Order: sequence, then C-alpha cells, then structure tokens
Amino acid sequence: MSDKHLSTQFDSELNGVSSRVMEMGGLAESQIHQAIYALSQFSAEAAQQVIEMEPRVNAMEIEIDRELSSIIARRQPTARDLRLLIAISKTTANLERVGDEAEKIARMVKSIIESGAARTLPSSELRVAADLASGLLRKALDAFARLDTAVAVTILKEDDLIDREFDGFVRKLITYMMEDPRTISASLDLLFLAKAIERIGDHAKNIAEFIIYIVKGADVRHTTMEQVESAVQ
Repeated sequence: MSDKHLSTQFDSELNGVSSRVMEMGGLAESQIHQAIYALSQFSAEAAQQVIEMEPRVNAMEIEIDRELSSIIARRQPTARDLRLLIAISKTTANLERVGDEAEKIARMVKSIIESGAARTLPSSELRVAADLASGLLRKALDAFARLDTAVAVTILKEDDLIDREFDGFVRKLITYMMEDPRTISASLDLLFLAKAIERIGDHAKNIAEFIIYIVKGADVRHTTMEQVESAVQ
C-alpha cells in the first residue's frame, strides 16, 4: 500500500470522526433549544424530552472516544494530526457537559413548575442569556468545522457578555429574595439554572480554545486576551 493511499485513508478517518463531532454538537444544540423552550413556556413535557435525549449524547461521546483511540493506535499521528485528535476528544467531552447542563436546566424547569412559582420570578432575563449561550455554541461548532481561528478569538471575547448577564441576574434574584422570602426556594432554582446557562457559554469558549490549539499549536487556556491574539497572528 502506498504512502499516498495511507494518507488518503487517514484523512478519510479524520473527516469521519470530525463529522461525528458535528453530529454530536447538533444533538447538544437541540437539547439547549428544547431546554430554552421549556423555560420560556414552562413546559414540563419539553423539559422531559431534554432529559430523555441525554443518554444519546453520552453514548456518542463514548463512541467517538473509542474511534479516536483506534485511530491513534493504528496511525500513530504526529504534529497537527495529533493535536486535532486530542482537541476532538476534549471537544466531545465539552459537548457532553453541554448536554449535562441542558438536562440540568430541564430538571430545574420541572422543579420550578412543581413549586407553583413559575410565573412570579424574572425568568425572561434568563432567556436572553440562554439565547446568547446557544448562539455561542453554534458559532463555536461552525468555527471548529472550518478551523477558523479569527472566529475563535471572537467567541472568547463574547463569552464575557454571558458572564455579565449572569452577574446582573444574580443581583436581581437577591433583590427578589430579600423583598419576599417566600420566593427563596424557587429563586435558588433559577440561580442554579442561570449558572448552567453560563457554563454552556464556558464550554463554547473551551471549544474555541481548542481550535487555536489545533491550528497554531498554542495552548491559550488561562491566558490574557492579548496573549490569545498574539498566538493567532
């Protein structure tokens, strides 16, 4: 078998596993959208559908990791190919955690519905943050498909918007709880829900960092924005 044939087959395997990541990302996105719908409509049925999707996301992570292990063992990739495989593994782990956060949102929505406080708390502000987080994940997946470092840098900057939404929402919830202690239980549910939304943005940010790692070979985790921009130049 010629080297060219080996290379072509390897490329095919890389494309195949990358496609599986995008499929998993699409499933995680569906979970988020359904969770946001459950929140906006206070729909226990929609929330339950999110919960039922979670095992599929978990199974995909296991399948992709198994395929990655097989590729590494058989191909012994080096340099950028190895970085790609490592980043894919980390990306699938983050997508699985996105699914976990979506499931957490769904369970919190069900809890709020059961408490009878669904219509008396400021949940509309949460939907703004949820839409931002969902959009950020979509942008991260698109950038991953194209290995677009410029968009990756934009994602890292936009994650700050979600953090600010979260901080503002926490302050509002504290005011509600101080004014009416009867809202404390449901408010705490919303607080945990808001944190889950913020974490979705964090996972999108992580995926953006992996894109830079693949393309530039630079690990930009826990670095300043100036260092990130320097790494991608």
